[in-house]
Amino acid sequence: MPDHVSVPGHVEAHTGSYAGRLNWLRAGVLGANDGIVSTAGLVIGVAAATSDRALLLTAGLAGLAAGAMSMAVGEYVSVSTQRDSEQALIAKEIRELHEEPEAELAELAGIYRGKGLSPRLAQQVAEELTAHDALGAHAEVELGIDPENLTNPWHAAWASMAAFTVGALIPLLAIVLPPLGWRVPVTVAAVVLALAGTGWLSARLGDADAGRATVRVVIGGLLAMAVTYAIGAAVGTRVA
Repeated sequence: MPDHVSVPGHVEAHTGSYAGRLNWLRAGVLGANDGIVSTAGLVIGVAAATSDRALLLTAGLAGLAAGAMSMAVGEYVSVSTQRDSEQALIAKEIRELHEEPEAELAELAGIYRGKGLSPRLAQQVAEELTAHDALGAHAEVELGIDPENLTNPWHAAWASMAAFTVGALIPLLAIVLPPLGWRVPVTVAAVVLALAGTGWLSARLGDADAGRATVRVVIGGLLAMAVTYAIGAAVGTRVA
């Protein structure tokens, strides 16, 4: 097939693969961000109520484990639902290719005409791609799905759990390692730096304004810690 004919499918395949990797990376950054904020809020609140290092460590580890499992289960369920939908669409496409091959070919050619190809070239592209891999050509162009690279719920679950855990370890270590008087300041500083990093990275991945995104995520983290610290201080005073 001539080079100018193979470009549409070739470009879309590489674009889809790149977009998929980018989405996974962005999801990992957001998972780490969730781990930082939720665990920081938890340990800061407990630190305001008690100075017992063992209680801080227990609360932090419990929050880390609960959050990581929640993220993993939520991601598994979400991606499993997405995969089921993709498989259902692919099964429908297989049936239509078997029962109405000419109509499907005309539909594919019409899509390429809509992308700007001439009717003759669109028909040639549709015929040659269909001859090479009918399901792959139709599923990718019509549905935006690569039948050979469906989303994997287990990969998503493990990635989400790992990202959350890495993020959660930052405030947990920052609250239990320093001496008593330095625990809260060190934790706040560590969280601010970590959130600034995740905010900047997520903005860069999305081609957004890095400064604005970083300020938003840092302010959100500070607000979460301030609220939980106030609650912990109030509850700790009443209990005492």
